[in-house]
Amino acid sequence: MSGDEVTNTEDDCQVEVVSQELIARKLSILKFRRLDSFDIESRKVSGHYGHATKEGVKWGMILHLAFQSIGVVYGDIGTSPLYVYASTFTDGIHHPDDILGVLSLILYTLTLIPLIKYVFIVLKANDNGDGGTFALYSLICRYAKVGLIPSEQAEDSDVSNFQLDLPSKRLMRASKLKHKLENSQFAKLFLLMATMLGTSMVIGDGVLTPCISVLSAIVGIKEYAPAMTEGPTAWVSAAILVCLFAVQRFGSDKVGYTFAPIIFVWFVLIGGIGVYNFFKFDPWVLKALNPAYIIGYFTRNKKNAWISLGGVVLAITGTEALFADMGHFTVRSIQISMCFVTYPALVCAYSGQASWLRKHPDQVPDTFYQSIPHGLYWPMFVVAVLASIIASQAMISGAFSIIQQSLALGCFPRVKVVHTSTKYEGQVYIPEVNYILMLACVGVTLGFRKTDKIGNAYGIAVVFVMTLTSCLLVLVMIMIWKSNIIFVLFYVLIICSVEFLYLSSVLYKFNKGGYLPLAFSALLMTIMYIWNYVYRRKYHYELEHKISPQRVKEIATDPNFCRFPGFAIFYSELVEGIPPIFNHYVANVPALHSILVFVSIKSLPISKVPPEERFLFRRVEPKELNVYRCVARYGYTDVRNEKEPFEVILVEKLKQFIREDYWLSQTTTKNMEVGERNGELSDVTNKGEEEGDEDVRLVQEDEQKEWELEREIEMVDKALRAGTVHLMGEGEVIAGKGAGIGKRILINAFNFMKKNLRQSEKVFEIPHKRLLKVGMTYEL
Repeated sequence: MSGDEVTNTEDDCQVEVVSQELIARKLSILKFRRLDSFDIESRKVSGHYGHATKEGVKWGMILHLAFQSIGVVYGDIGTSPLYVYASTFTDGIHHPDDILGVLSLILYTLTLIPLIKYVFIVLKANDNGDGGTFALYSLICRYAKVGLIPSEQAEDSDVSNFQLDLPSKRLMRASKLKHKLENSQFAKLFLLMATMLGTSMVIGDGVLTPCISVLSAIVGIKEYAPAMTEGPTAWVSAAILVCLFAVQRFGSDKVGYTFAPIIFVWFVLIGGIGVYNFFKFDPWVLKALNPAYIIGYFTRNKKNAWISLGGVVLAITGTEALFADMGHFTVRSIQISMCFVTYPALVCAYSGQASWLRKHPDQVPDTFYQSIPHGLYWPMFVVAVLASIIASQAMISGAFSIIQQSLALGCFPRVKVVHTSTKYEGQVYIPEVNYILMLACVGVTLGFRKTDKIGNAYGIAVVFVMTLTSCLLVLVMIMIWKSNIIFVLFYVLIICSVEFLYLSSVLYKFNKGGYLPLAFSALLMTIMYIWNYVYRRKYHYELEHKISPQRVKEIATDPNFCRFPGFAIFYSELVEGIPPIFNHYVANVPALHSILVFVSIKSLPISKVPPEERFLFRRVEPKELNVYRCVARYGYTDVRNEKEPFEVILVEKLKQFIREDYWLSQTTTKNMEVGERNGELSDVTNKGEEEGDEDVRLVQEDEQKEWELEREIEMVDKALRAGTVHLMGEGEVIAGKGAGIGKRILINAFNFMKKNLRQSEKVFEIPHKRLLKVGMTYEL
């Protein structure tokens, strides 16, 4: 083999390798080639639309999280034995079998709602490991266009229609429901309002749970210290609550590990005492497994039995925390801790108390402490106080998680979200909300001082959240899971009917303290609606006044404008087009930086977006302008103030886009030229000579384009060395001419909240020295 042949063979090999690399690059870059909509790609986040939770978690980690969940999730439902029988038999026990009827109600309610509904059904409706009312809403928004912010485009239907599903009656049923939701403005608004109501009720639980739990435990000391009347017990409870909220900043990771052993001991004690009382006083309470005793209880007591359901429902308080706190744990870990620790302990505790009440029916107001064996009173009192303190942790953590979700969907004023654990995703702490919850808890505790009125209020909050969760879950079953209609009907007829029965009972006590959670929820919903309403109106305003790429080209090429070295980042939430804030800027400042990047911050109805898929770029033609558009996509649990500055990540991804865009254009050009050469070079005599000339030309063009690539990268680096400026709109929202009094009130309230809460630059940790705010008026 001659030297020329060896050289040619090596060249052929190199060409083949390069060709394979180009093909691989082309395939990896195809996702960057979009139509005019960034939104197409923003909805195609692979691997993040399933219903499974944190996949691939090892069993060691699952058991680790299961133990932690005992301290965070089950404190509320675990301390319910402190007050359930006392809250149910408010007028005393009038018939021995009434105890069996109430025990039967408690056992079947515990089985139907926390165990079957939440642990085995609702937890599966998580959004990539995150739960809560907004997680269900985000699932529905992702599979149907029910969002009120017009950031979606026609191309999204490629994802939303699930074209891979085979035609079936279930698919037709899901499509019909989806079509009705998408074409009804009322349905869209109703879904949003229902979600806001559920969120408000969960936060309301975070206020009422600490009050009733701590007060119920502290009241037990009256038997040995009669001087501890309502006033002193209320003040002691308030002091304990202040300490509880003070430790929230350490995060549920540390709090969970601190609290978990205490709650575990609590479950062992109440379960053990329950078994002791069961065998000592009346083992025949097992007859309560027969639901006929429930019928007998209602037959004897009629309306009073229905009213007493408000006390029975307190046995499942904190159940929503199983779902709301999912971001802190996993489905499997919560299922394990519920089935093997919480549920058995509660069944034993309530059965033991019922056995004791069969022999002491006149002491129902102090059932819990009176049923404790004498030698265990003080240890149980100490553990009860500690457990009641910890009970508050479940709904406090749930409130933090659900507010974080609502923030991303534009339904809550901007507040600081602190991610407290580097090991576990979803564990968050919100300082402003923590302080507000603390003040509300102390106010309710000192204001009511008794557990009976707080119990009435608590029942309404608990059942409202459960009912709303069921309504949203039915939509998920039909539209997303495409469940068998028989299963859906069974769920509605059995579980939903039970919840509506409990809801009717707790609403009867509206004037006896039940108004509290509704008033609190009304206040929260007002805040959320005002923020969301103005947020949506601002988005519509920007959409109507957006700047076309052609207008940007005119501005950038205008000889009256000066281009000076520097890197400018314009922030906006507008996905389609360039925000009007840019036009306002250039009208007042006739100078532009050498590199301009318009960054649109977009929140997706999904829990997390992979970092490698977060940024989508597009050039604003012509190429020489060095103007780019970018969409930065975040899920509602993503960390936005990363340890690495936002601008560093942005610049790195911009350079990556420039290189990939070059390789893609090279691949396309080469493929076209190879096809032309194969069709045109048919003259055998001149073929060798022409191929040689063509190869020289291609090499020269490649060198020229590589030089242009390096030059473009160098321009970005040069701009960075000259300095980076973050330009953010400081929008003033005012009511337009002819606006009604209602709209003016909403806008004034929005401006008040905006001025007194965290601003956007704090959320993204933008350095103040390099931040330039551009004032602009939004006339809505």
